[in-house]
Amino acid sequence: MTNMLDGYVRVAAGTPSIRVADCEYNARQILSLMERASDEGVRLLCLPELCITGYTCGDLFLQEKLLGSAMDALSFLVGRSAGMQLMVVAGMPAAHGGSLFNTAAVFGCGRILGLVPKSFIPNYNEFYELRHFSPAAEGTRSVRAAGFDAPLGTRLTFQCENEPGFKFAVEICEDLWVPVPPSCSHAMAGASIILNPSASDEVIGKAAYRRELAASQSARLVCGYVYADAGYGESSGDVVFSGHNFICENGEVLSESPPFGEGWAVTDIDLRSLEHDRRRMNTWSPNASGYSVIPFSLETGAGSLRRTVDPHPFVPSDASERDSRCEAILDMQVAGLEKRIAHIGARTAVIGISGGLDSCLALLVTARAMAKLGRPMTDIWAVTMPCFGTTARTKSNAIRLCEALGVVCREIDITDSVRGHLRDIGASEDTHDVVYENAQARVRTLVLMSLANKSGGIVVGTGDLSELALGWATYNGDHMSMYGVNAGVPKTLVRHIVRYAADAAPELSGVLTDILATPVSPELLPPSGDDISQQTEDIVGPYELHDFFLYNVVRWGRPPARIFALCRIAFEGVYAPDVILKWLRVFYRRFFAQQFKRSCLPDGPKIGSVTLSPRGDWRMPSDADSSAWLAELDELERRGGLVARLTEGR
Repeated sequence: MTNMLDGYVRVAAGTPSIRVADCEYNARQILSLMERASDEGVRLLCLPELCITGYTCGDLFLQEKLLGSAMDALSFLVGRSAGMQLMVVAGMPAAHGGSLFNTAAVFGCGRILGLVPKSFIPNYNEFYELRHFSPAAEGTRSVRAAGFDAPLGTRLTFQCENEPGFKFAVEICEDLWVPVPPSCSHAMAGASIILNPSASDEVIGKAAYRRELAASQSARLVCGYVYADAGYGESSGDVVFSGHNFICENGEVLSESPPFGEGWAVTDIDLRSLEHDRRRMNTWSPNASGYSVIPFSLETGAGSLRRTVDPHPFVPSDASERDSRCEAILDMQVAGLEKRIAHIGARTAVIGISGGLDSCLALLVTARAMAKLGRPMTDIWAVTMPCFGTTARTKSNAIRLCEALGVVCREIDITDSVRGHLRDIGASEDTHDVVYENAQARVRTLVLMSLANKSGGIVVGTGDLSELALGWATYNGDHMSMYGVNAGVPKTLVRHIVRYAADAAPELSGVLTDILATPVSPELLPPSGDDISQQTEDIVGPYELHDFFLYNVVRWGRPPARIFALCRIAFEGVYAPDVILKWLRVFYRRFFAQQFKRSCLPDGPKIGSVTLSPRGDWRMPSDADSSAWLAELDELERRGGLVARLTEGR
């Protein structure tokens, strides 16, 4: 088994402090950044456009002395790169065939791999590059640079021999700003990382625009995007440069050095996730026609990570973003239910209300839907059905919430019905087994369905995405409804939506706050006095762990060992490794074994990138075997202390 964190590559964008036209000085500054990168375990370093000479040399670019000094500086840097496990991309002018090109030199491990010329030469506003530089010519040619024969051309990709997913290409500054950037072709040719050596001067509003531009391009191309900007030392005659560096991955800015900051951004790019998304997108059409692949060899694989692993991937960490997400989810849930009610002409919406989080959210959604339809709240029939495990607290909260919303609230005690059913099938009320528990859930569903028939309505389902992943629902019990409004919402997010609703509606705040404080429970076993005796997370495990597992399994297709390693980082100091391993095993066993429940789910709205609807994003046979996944967890247990060493030193 390989390193559990293989498939990450550390990249950096750095801005050296330069002197215009002093190539020897600039080379020493660049070397300092190379040494820093090497010390920090960086494998790919991007430096700014024309940083070996300075971008603002003007007509000095036509001086042979400057061009010769630049080549000497490159030769120095290439020589000093020997012994470093590092690839470097640095901007410099290069003359060939009677033309002068604005290029990015790609070098490392003591050799030059290639020179990539800039394709689009700006000559508007403050830019006048066409005065000195020619656009990249068609094709690839061999040139002599710093004592090496190297390819010169735009259609070059550079690929690591011992990590094939580590494949990068280069575009330069303005290339990103045109309608069809060269990076589009680079990505289709297999480049997983795009580097952009840039000299983008600073004006008001430009920083946000360039960041959004690069982040959007990384999303469109499903790639990493490393942007290195010119900064201190460039001529300030008419413009200033800020050293605004950042690294994006598939639409997300992972690391950023803000304008006029340190000029150093570093993070780890997840090559496996990029490969996964490209594989799953059938509109992705690889095309490497006309490209040359330049091989190199580096040690890869991370024993530690230089990026954040979010322990709650479904829940935004920023409070304002989280509130916006909650409101957007409520809008989607309401839109789906509103359409269903209107389409079938339902006279009522019937909901089983337990006093727990899921039924609370479903009721809030239904109330919003009825309001949008211009219907009275009395068209909602909320039913509380106490039985063996019901506590006074949950029953009281259910009734309080109904009263606060103004919906019809009915209490139907199902104890006698369940007892009669148990007698009919020869089961004992004293045996608290799955028959005892599921009989209650199925009788509740029978009551709801019959009430819906009686009132000309539909049953609104309450089960959430996390419960569907674990199969934590009684088949043809709470598993069934006419429309499941929570089917796309994970448990960790349900809590925040209810909290958001409590903050937004003072008249509901008291009861919603107490519902939030109530332990998650199906309440199918007799209570201990007034306390809930059956707590879900004691049985199946913490939902925050299961939501982490769910996101990584379904969204990214990550293998068990990698999920375990990432979970250890995300929940360091919260859960011990053996606890994570225990619940990860439970997750895989239940996720595979309970697929048959998901194969016949009622309709429900897709909310996020993870959904388990058999008509939506998830297709899985009900009889799939989990042996290979569990065997990987067995191997982790056998390796014992090794897993602890992999995440040391972060």
